[in-house]
Amino acid sequence: MNTTTEEHVDKRALHPTVDKAQYGLAGFLALAGGYVVYDALTLDEAFADQPVQPYTLPFIVGGALVLLGVLLAVATARGNRPEAEEGEDIDLTQGTDARTVGLLALVLIGNIVLIDWLGWAITGALLFAGAATVLGSRNWVRNLAVGVALSVASWYGFYVGLGVPIPAGILDGVL
Repeated sequence: MNTTTEEHVDKRALHPTVDKAQYGLAGFLALAGGYVVYDALTLDEAFADQPVQPYTLPFIVGGALVLLGVLLAVATARGNRPEAEEGEDIDLTQGTDARTVGLLALVLIGNIVLIDWLGWAITGALLFAGAATVLGSRNWVRNLAVGVALSVASWYGFYVGLGVPIPAGILDGVL
């Protein structure tokens, strides 16, 4: 057996590569937790007879975030690395399809630009039909029919059911 290969393997075993992005995530968790704890310190006390004060839950959440950040940094320093997820039906060796992502972005931007004028019922249907078409569906009639059903149902669900006003656009008074 070649000794240089054995030496190379031994060096990798002694000095595993460190995933520096994990340190960034650990730092973010610790900073976010620290901010939550700081913000909890600025809350006023509620009535003295309440067993649980308003700052209790933020202290718990902030402390948990700081603890998770520290634990992640320690695990990273020990050489623990997350395993890459294997896709079920995705070829992970292929790159991103920039054309598809760009077309989906255009469909979304079109929805944002037109929603105040046309309203959600119309732009939601166009959003669904456009996204389905970009992702491979070739049945325009079905795409539009499903899009109309979903957008009108969601409009009524938000506007009537939850009381959240969604733009009706040119269909104001009809819906």
